[in-house]
Amino acid sequence: MVTAWLAVALCVLTGCTVGGSPSGGGEAGAAPPQSAIAVSPAGGNGVSPTTPIVVTATSATLGTVTVTNPADGKTVTGALSPDKRTWTSNEPLGYGADYAVVADAVDGSGKTIDTNATVRTVAPDVTTYPSFIPDPTATDSWGVGQIIGVSFDHDVTDRAAAVKALSVQSVPPQPGAWYWIDAKTVHYRPQNYWQPGTTITLSANIYGVDLGGGVYGRTDRTATYKIHDSWIAKADGNTDQLTIFHNGVQVNQMPMSLGSPGHPSHEGPHVISDKQNSVVMDSCSYGVCAGAPGYYKETVYLDEQISADGEYVHSAPWSVGEQGESNVSHGCVNLSPENAQWFFDHFNLGDVVEVTNSGGPKLPVWDTYGDWEVPWNVWQQGGLDN
Repeated sequence: MVTAWLAVALCVLTGCTVGGSPSGGGEAGAAPPQSAIAVSPAGGNGVSPTTPIVVTATSATLGTVTVTNPADGKTVTGALSPDKRTWTSNEPLGYGADYAVVADAVDGSGKTIDTNATVRTVAPDVTTYPSFIPDPTATDSWGVGQIIGVSFDHDVTDRAAAVKALSVQSVPPQPGAWYWIDAKTVHYRPQNYWQPGTTITLSANIYGVDLGGGVYGRTDRTATYKIHDSWIAKADGNTDQLTIFHNGVQVNQMPMSLGSPGHPSHEGPHVISDKQNSVVMDSCSYGVCAGAPGYYKETVYLDEQISADGEYVHSAPWSVGEQGESNVSHGCVNLSPENAQWFFDHFNLGDVVEVTNSGGPKLPVWDTYGDWEVPWNVWQQGGLDN
């Protein structure tokens, strides 16, 4: 009895209730949530210019939000959420800028609150431009062997970040992979040649991307490539015949001459990268200059380049007697003027010339375009020693 009486007396003194809770269902005297405006990203460190500025109101409704670049006076566009609690910028920012954020809101009691903040974007040491391979304007359509790629004008040390920012979409879908040719250049191809009629969209979404070593992407780019019919020529050094296939069906065969034993043609798939009515071929381009044995400089006609080190399919009236019999060129595919004209009329950029039994080394991956010579399981590892 004494214990119960003391408990009741204590409750009276301290204001508690017995057998229930305070009216209102919550803690008596709790303060309402405090209204506030927050701006992100916050802090003084430079952020990517692709990171949106977000202004958020707590227990309040946003009124006016203005984001300005004081350097040029331009205002950043943005959108207010349906509940008027969040504003988000919807355009890229510039590099190396301090954006002034001014915002106001009204809380539940009608009181106006406001805030001022600064968002600083990163100032890169250098920005790099993504040149597309091949030049999208070079022709209307490309052959099934065409390699797609991006060449940066500065070394890329964070290759994973670069590849993540690049994309290739093909219709119909054909899985492919990226492979680094050098520190600035990355190529893309599927496991096998593109399907005729494919449309390829290459996108470089590198603006604001940290590519390593203080290098950031300068701009985003997108281009579309269309693949035409399949044209593949098979140059066999044993038979000295060039056999032509259109969409997998043989449509022609012609005698030819490949590189001589002293100048053997590279073996493997070659891709036509340039096409000219005439080219001045000068042996000094590979070190045999005027006065040296074997020097030559002459204009050659109906030229289709199949490697960067000077291999062409071209007209060679001087070797017609050897064509179909022996290999006497300096590495090119020699054809008669008539056959060269037929080839020139039917083969275009991206079409394929597969060289076998030439006695030469494999076409190097860097030799525009030796990419198809790389086994697929190696290609998928990404290049540059992975």
